[in-house]
Amino acid sequence: MNYLIFWGLLIGSFLLMEGMAWCIHRYIMHGFMWFWHKEHHQPPDRFLEKNDYFTLLFSLPSIIMLVLGYEVASLWFLKPMGYGILVYGFFYFVFHDLIVHRRIRFKFVAKNRYLRRIIRAHQIHHKTREREGAEAFGFLYAPQKYNPED
Repeated sequence: MNYLIFWGLLIGSFLLMEGMAWCIHRYIMHGFMWFWHKEHHQPPDRFLEKNDYFTLLFSLPSIIMLVLGYEVASLWFLKPMGYGILVYGFFYFVFHDLIVHRRIRFKFVAKNRYLRRIIRAHQIHHKTREREGAEAFGFLYAPQKYNPED
């Protein structure tokens, strides 16, 4: 297998996931699956919440792609794509659950302008407690308008 193709598919899948995540967050989580996502927009009252079911649901494409990519030779291209989704999920977990929502307490101060921008965008997203009226649906990308005041 050509490593350039492998890494291209992995990185491409990773980058595509941000667009997928934006659409899923905007139209599914703030749409017909709001009943799972709603409590995520409320002050936390426990460690796990219904919104965490999405983690299980969204891990399925990666798992399926990895299994098929390893087990079916002609579907080898699913392997790097599955890894791209897996890596995106890891970055999402670190950013969303650890850095922004501090679900596991640790000392972290965002000094990087990019990190401060995506944190600020996510905090603005959470100012809205309702299904409608939210903005900034991305996770690892936020437009320049969310740059923090320096």
